[in-house]
Amino acid sequence: MTKTIVIDPITRLEGHGKISIFLDDQGAVEDCYFQIPEFRGFEQFVVGRPLEELPRIVTRICGVCPASHHMASAKAVDACFGNEVAPVAHKLRDMYYNAHYIHSHTAHFYALAAPDFVMGPDADPAVRNILGVVGKVGLEIGGKVIRCRGLAQEIQRVIGGRNTQDIWCLPGGVAKPLKPEELEQIKPWVEELYDFTVFSLQLFADVVLNNPQYVELILRGPYTLDVHSMGLVDDNNAPNFYHGKVRVVDYEGNEIHKYEPKDYAEYVAEHVEPWSYLKFPFLKKRGWKGFVEGIDTSIYCATPLARLNVADRMATPRAQEAFEQMYATLGGHPSRALLAQHWARLIEMVQNAETLKAYCADPEITSDQVRVIPRTITGEGVGIVEAMRGTLTHHYTCDEQGICTSANLIVGTTNNNAPIHMVTKKVAQALIKPGVEPDQGLLNMIEMAFRAFDPCYSCATHSLGKMPLEVIIYRGGELVKTIKRNC
Repeated sequence: MTKTIVIDPITRLEGHGKISIFLDDQGAVEDCYFQIPEFRGFEQFVVGRPLEELPRIVTRICGVCPASHHMASAKAVDACFGNEVAPVAHKLRDMYYNAHYIHSHTAHFYALAAPDFVMGPDADPAVRNILGVVGKVGLEIGGKVIRCRGLAQEIQRVIGGRNTQDIWCLPGGVAKPLKPEELEQIKPWVEELYDFTVFSLQLFADVVLNNPQYVELILRGPYTLDVHSMGLVDDNNAPNFYHGKVRVVDYEGNEIHKYEPKDYAEYVAEHVEPWSYLKFPFLKKRGWKGFVEGIDTSIYCATPLARLNVADRMATPRAQEAFEQMYATLGGHPSRALLAQHWARLIEMVQNAETLKAYCADPEITSDQVRVIPRTITGEGVGIVEAMRGTLTHHYTCDEQGICTSANLIVGTTNNNAPIHMVTKKVAQALIKPGVEPDQGLLNMIEMAFRAFDPCYSCATHSLGKMPLEVIIYRGGELVKTIKRNC
């Protein structure tokens, strides 16, 4: 087998990536690499800038989840200025963020995940897309998806002034309050979003859970890993996307760690491989043990399913019902069934909508006391939120003038880099058989492995671009086939 592979940046998803599969002389998969051949740079872009500018700058990392970077950055900056934040500002940020979750999860479920289940994994690529889904489920449902995603973004705009490339968060709070008349405008939208999230859960039940083949694929397909789970939880060990402690549990449900965001560097480290610019985080106290599964591994997932795996319960009643139903179907809590990520996203959306309803009834939410002016500089701050794609960490240091001197970002997709690599290899080994010619259907089944993570390499590598996928298959060191998708 050839020892060196020259990687040209090719594109798919968001950012650049490539899958290289190596076959032995019999045609079985010997090795597989999920490669990210692109440099990351935002950690250097912010050095030398005033801290208060950082929450505005980092939203440019990605147009898909700018609010995640805005919130994590704002929390890190708050910490650099002593962590005095107006209480209602935390509520408004959380309210804004729950709306952002709905808009992002809606896009992934309906546009990226649903084609595999509504159209089928082996469907013609020409129809295995959002247009094919709309054609099959009907224009009315397609219109509802577009409207509700738009409503979620409108809620963000009303609360924060923008629905993308945010400039709202300031050290100690936010730039504008939520006016009473704006709250009244939002309330019916929130009710509509709640109905939509419940509808989406039912659609998943009708299309996926009522199909024995799909259930079999989720429960007993190759899309599983014996690795651990990470996510933010509140004081009751329920998921909290904006604030909480980081909890890590193993795949048997035992707690490994639970720590404050400021202590993350004691628990998480990053491993580097020569074939990827994207790092591989692991549990620091266990040490890097390689890309291995098992109860002693240091590899973890930080995903929607991982967030529910580390939680003892959901924070809201309707989401709790769905949580219990999902784990009963999956055979217990926690679960290793990675395709259940799509189900977990829908359950999170229900909690997002229920949380929005609770904030709409909070008498303090329209207070105009939205900022505390910072009075001190600590020199260092860490902010952690749950981005849609996983635990997101921003860590800054600054000088006595509040100028950033260093930055470290560990984004959701970076946290999931090792398990994405591992499950891609696992699925390739399960599906590529000696004597069987790989085709586009097989390519899509491999894509489904990493698509479950909703990876964003714009965030992870901090670069712009498109991302076609290229699968390269070698046998005995010789290139035998290349399958490309350029969409």
